[in-house]
Amino acid sequence: MTILAVLRPASGRLLLAVLAGAGAAGAGITLMATSAWLISRAALHPPVLHLMVAIVVVRACGIGRGVLRYLERLLGHDAALRILGALRVRVFTRLEQLAPAGLADFRRADLVQRLVTDVDAVLDLVTRVVLPYAVAALVGIGAVALVGTLLPAAGLTLAAALVLVGIVVPLLQSAAARRADGRLAPLRGELATATVDLLHGLPDLTAYGSVGRQLARLDEVDARLRRAEQRSATATGVSAAVTALSTGLCLLVGLAAGAVAVRGGELSGELLAVVVLTPLAVFETAGALPLAAQRWAGARAALRRLAEIFAAPVPVFTVPDPDEVPAGPHTLRLENVTAGWAPGHTALRNVDLTLAPGSRVALVGPSGSGKSTVAALLVRFLDPRSGRVTLDGIDLRTLAPDRIRQIVGYLSEDAYLFDTTIGENLRLAAREASMDELRAALGAARLLDWVDALPRGLDTLVGEHGLALSGGQRRRLALARALLAGTPVLILDEPTEHLDDETAAALTRDLLAAAADRTVLLITHRTDDLAAVDEVITLTAGRMRDAGTRDLVLPLAAGPSACR
Repeated sequence: MTILAVLRPASGRLLLAVLAGAGAAGAGITLMATSAWLISRAALHPPVLHLMVAIVVVRACGIGRGVLRYLERLLGHDAALRILGALRVRVFTRLEQLAPAGLADFRRADLVQRLVTDVDAVLDLVTRVVLPYAVAALVGIGAVALVGTLLPAAGLTLAAALVLVGIVVPLLQSAAARRADGRLAPLRGELATATVDLLHGLPDLTAYGSVGRQLARLDEVDARLRRAEQRSATATGVSAAVTALSTGLCLLVGLAAGAVAVRGGELSGELLAVVVLTPLAVFETAGALPLAAQRWAGARAALRRLAEIFAAPVPVFTVPDPDEVPAGPHTLRLENVTAGWAPGHTALRNVDLTLAPGSRVALVGPSGSGKSTVAALLVRFLDPRSGRVTLDGIDLRTLAPDRIRQIVGYLSEDAYLFDTTIGENLRLAAREASMDELRAALGAARLLDWVDALPRGLDTLVGEHGLALSGGQRRRLALARALLAGTPVLILDEPTEHLDDETAAALTRDLLAAAADRTVLLITHRTDDLAAVDEVITLTAGRMRDAGTRDLVLPLAAGPSACR
């Protein structure tokens, strides 16, 4: 991710902001220079008419400076916010492309930190790095030319001071603070992750007496963050001191050289004031450059973290011209598929599976046998390493992922519930669903009586991650949402988790009845509630072991597996 690529969405507005900023700074310098000449000249009591041009220039610069500064802020922030919005959309789109298989190496809180804080750092990049440096470069060249025309020695001094303040000091500061600034963004992400772990895991941490260890971890991360911020602040303070010292030395050298020139008749007294006071206005602009260099170090670290997201390999690619999906009914197949979630890790080996239209297939096996990997392949969260997955004979890799998911619905084992109402969580699957459709889905999930008994009914808040509900209620609400989506093929990953045997068996019967006109793949580790399915397939260590009716399939052997 290059700086030019980041700035491109609003490059025109950014250029206008630079010109407006240079105009505002130029007006300020002209105001200072003209005022210095006007006051010095007026002290000699010349005719007022001799001062009128300078008076008009002072008034024009005073008004123009404010107007141009307003335009610079308006255009600059407009450009920054446009760039910010475009970048945030790019990052979110990339996260969508990576999810879920491509995000295994990222922590959720750290991803939020990158999406929010690191993207926000681009605002500083535009308004506090690019604009100040561009404006200072234009203004500095003009000011050196003006002062150098009046007094070459003062012009050279001003040029040297600007090089020191605008280039040398920022480079030294950047070198001194690079290690600290390079660690600030990762440390903030680590702090956010530790905080989220503490908040979400507080009940378990309390139960196991581990709150103190988690708080100690937070304190340790916070201490490292403070040390990094202190090193960065020290570099900023030193650069500010050097800038102030350079300004003072430039004025003294200009005054001394100007005094010699006045005594030798090379410079008038009025222009001496111009030579001495003009650098003050110039350093008002150049003085922001060391801080801009520090902001650049922080923005560069944020851009590196964002670049890591864009560098992560995409597990599923979308072809430019995807094939069309034939009209239903649909048949899904896995043909000699081998797949895994990470390099060097194989979750499935040479698996064949057919989901015929209207069939009910149960995929059973111990935890870690590869059942969820089969589901991920069928909804194209993951592509196979070898073999192929087809929909009506068409390889899924030639179809648009969104189109596949309009046909194949998936209730994952850890389905997410948003911190909103029951009704809004349901409408995630069907935004325009009627009240009758919502109630029918809840009834199929054996949740309707409970919802009707709630004081607020469908307007009841479920809490973050659905924590206001029991584990079984969360599963049934997620199941109702999957049923409401109305996809022709429905994959249910452990839909009866957290339920007792009697309720699980009843729920399985109800959901199969509710999906009477759909193809259903039921993924489960239970073997006592499969009477209503047509076929039972067992997976062990990523390999198909048996397939047939429930009565023909041998009991599963429990045991750990390295597969997912």
